[in-house]
Amino acid sequence: MGGRIRFTKLSGSGNDFIFIDNRDRRFDADKMADFVRKVCRRGLSVGADGLMFIEPSRRADFKWRFFNSDGSEAEMCGNGSRCAVRFARELGMVKDRASIETLAGVVEAVITGNRVKVRLTPPADFRQGIRAELPGRTAVLDFLNTGVPHAVEFVPDVERAAVREDGRRIRFHPVFAPAGANANFCQAAGPRLLKLRTYER
Repeated sequence: MGGRIRFTKLSGSGNDFIFIDNRDRRFDADKMADFVRKVCRRGLSVGADGLMFIEPSRRADFKWRFFNSDGSEAEMCGNGSRCAVRFARELGMVKDRASIETLAGVVEAVITGNRVKVRLTPPADFRQGIRAELPGRTAVLDFLNTGVPHAVEFVPDVERAAVREDGRRIRFHPVFAPAGANANFCQAAGPRLLKLRTYER
């Protein structure tokens, strides 16, 4: 599509997202992924962790089409959903409460001032003791889908975890195909304290 494209950029807990009001359906669904890859490239375009198209919904206040920066469409994102509700409020679509239609289901949110709280979809598909062969070792993982699939490995020292290398291998591991999973490295740092580092899809 040609011409100027109006967008908004928001950040939630360190993740940044581009938002486009697509209620008029000016963006064709089959062109979204390629567009996202182009505009999310840092240093060469706007740059962002992901892009969301806000659209009408028959099930909720609005629907999103959420794409990661690589053009893959995602089911859900906690930080992204909070930003999406804030964006919808700026558009006048919602007031103090909101519901979002996502691929993971309908997500509910409450808005207080400039703060947005989101009730995530119920966790599902909990599995423990999944063995994934990695170069030089076997990772023992637990799995839970919170709207987005997560694989968790408990490690003795999260600062020494090979987050980028092993995270990428876990994210694309055949045991989690075809959707893949966020790879989380977790350390029990105290009776009530967990430290976490994540490689996101």
